[in-house]
Amino acid sequence: MRWFVRILVVLVVLAPLVAAVLGHSIGAGILHPVRLNPERAEQTAEMLARTGASKEDFHVRAADGVELRGWKVRPAKANGDWVVLFHGVSDNRSGVLGQAEFLLRHSCSVVMMDARAHGKSDGDVATYGWKERYDAVAITNSLEATEKVRHLDALGVSMGAAIALQSAAIEPRIERVVAESPFADLREVSYDYAGLHVSPLLGETLFRPASITAMAALRKAGGFDPDDVSPEKAVAARPFSVLLICGTRDYTIPCRHAERIYEAARGPKELWIVQGAEHASALGCAPVEYEERVIRFLNRVNGE
Repeated sequence: MRWFVRILVVLVVLAPLVAAVLGHSIGAGILHPVRLNPERAEQTAEMLARTGASKEDFHVRAADGVELRGWKVRPAKANGDWVVLFHGVSDNRSGVLGQAEFLLRHSCSVVMMDARAHGKSDGDVATYGWKERYDAVAITNSLEATEKVRHLDALGVSMGAAIALQSAAIEPRIERVVAESPFADLREVSYDYAGLHVSPLLGETLFRPASITAMAALRKAGGFDPDDVSPEKAVAARPFSVLLICGTRDYTIPCRHAERIYEAARGPKELWIVQGAEHASALGCAPVEYEERVIRFLNRVNGE
């Protein structure tokens, strides 16, 4: 029994130290996500064939000179509404093909861009909304310079959801945001990652040093305050309309993040908690309801 107690004491003492070292080593790495998924060329072609839509390359120069690459995709009969789609971390524009498909079926045109440091876009670092929100302004400027836009909305998943919310806070031309699996802020979500997706309580207590050192390393390497990367603050800054979506089995970014954003939001707001959905999987879990809710949200706020 005494050996067990000694081992337990050693673990309690060493775990925070090990966590601190690991947090420091991975902190700067958060800015350099691996580009995991190839562009889904075959699936994209199939989606275009099913919807009768057409795409064209759309390249945008960001304010700091980074070139962002993506597509403008138009349905056969466009209604003048455009939706900017934002994908998740380590993914690319083709990661939101499912959302693009049903939007196109409802006559919305879509912009599908690779985020900076993702896909075919340039950029050395990903900042989870700190720089990307200004990229959204550049995208909006380029879109309105070439298209007649009746309404402009945004839809994002995971990191993309966080970017969409932060973008709408500074870009008033974005009227509505659909955000699936967003994080409330970088520090809060670091507790989930430090807790090994088991419990944020571990990340807030025993492994908290991992979060502290990771955020400090990120601040130093990225040149920005990670506490300012905050969709929760974004929805409080400007009263735009928001539909938040989260899954009950999401252990990567649990529903408490969406719930915090919902509480902070000042504009018209909805929260849909999808039973049984894992991280960024609500569309696959409940495809019919997902489409109905998103389209109803956009149409109702549009006054149609």
